[in-house]
Amino acid sequence: MEFNQRIARISAHLHPSNLQMGENPILRQADCRAKGGAPGYKVAILGAAGGIGQPLAMLMKMNPLVSLLHLYDVVNSPGVTADISHMDTGAVVRGFLGQQQLENALTGMDLVVIPAGVPRKPGMTRDDLFKINAGIVKTLCEGIAKCCPNAVVNLISNPVNSTVPIAAEVFKKAGTYDPKKLLGVTMLDVVRANTFVAEVLGLDPREVSVPVVGGHAGVTILPLLSQVKPPCSLTPEETEYLTKRIQDGGTEVVQAKAGAGSATLSMAYAAVKFADACLRGLRGDAGIIECAFVASQVTELPFFASKVRLGRGGAEEVFQLGLLNEYERAGLDKAKKELEGSIQKGVSFIRN
Repeated sequence: MEFNQRIARISAHLHPSNLQMGENPILRQADCRAKGGAPGYKVAILGAAGGIGQPLAMLMKMNPLVSLLHLYDVVNSPGVTADISHMDTGAVVRGFLGQQQLENALTGMDLVVIPAGVPRKPGMTRDDLFKINAGIVKTLCEGIAKCCPNAVVNLISNPVNSTVPIAAEVFKKAGTYDPKKLLGVTMLDVVRANTFVAEVLGLDPREVSVPVVGGHAGVTILPLLSQVKPPCSLTPEETEYLTKRIQDGGTEVVQAKAGAGSATLSMAYAAVKFADACLRGLRGDAGIIECAFVASQVTELPFFASKVRLGRGGAEEVFQLGLLNEYERAGLDKAKKELEGSIQKGVSFIRN
């Protein structure tokens, strides 16, 4: 009897929508813990079979704070799910395929990470992605509003400067908008800044912290190199070189891959780093501070990336920019001009 129950549990885990004949109803998907079942958070990845989604899913499966990992996509999610589910870590993994399974993928989630959408190709700007990815984000956020309105949302889909306002408008229409729980992921800009600055200074990147503010595209990416930790002195030439390289980091990868994709592995790493910070915030850990693109009063713009303190309510505190030097003030003016149009484009997509 015990053997049969174990087989039934495994079957329910691998094929949650196909209950075996004579299977005990208590072994349905919601109760299945074929592997793991450790206490933790329920996380959904929307776009889990894509270039970012697959390494992101693998890394989230390794996170000890995750107890249940839902992998959703419109193609190939069963294969990704089967593959990742064989990893001997605590999180239970379930796959969901296609629009008809979106609600099941989202129900009860604590954190939703959205890398869904098409990637950039050579010669393509983030703005070129808008028409396709805007519709995808709208559909997914409508599902979130219906099935897990209290979840923290980490939005990766580009162009982030426009997709975050789109998500906000969808949530407002549904009456579920909590500005603290909608976070555009700009962590890759920070990861690149830490890496590139460390190269110039001859330090371990893990020992370097560079705040990156503004947005997540081109000149809207503003690294505050005057606020690098540990404190350092950069020449004007080094500042110009580093700022430009950080702003063009995505293009650097797109060109190096020569048509084979965009930044997927480093983006997955950055996304998991940020998601982990969000989960530690949900757990109640103190002093979790990261940069993110959020609803903001730091500038006159409705959204802006800056340091935020993460907690049980999401981005519980949004920090001011601090002292900027002349170079950074000029960069801020350029960033705001570019950001204003991108934000409005996202808002207009839903309102018009």
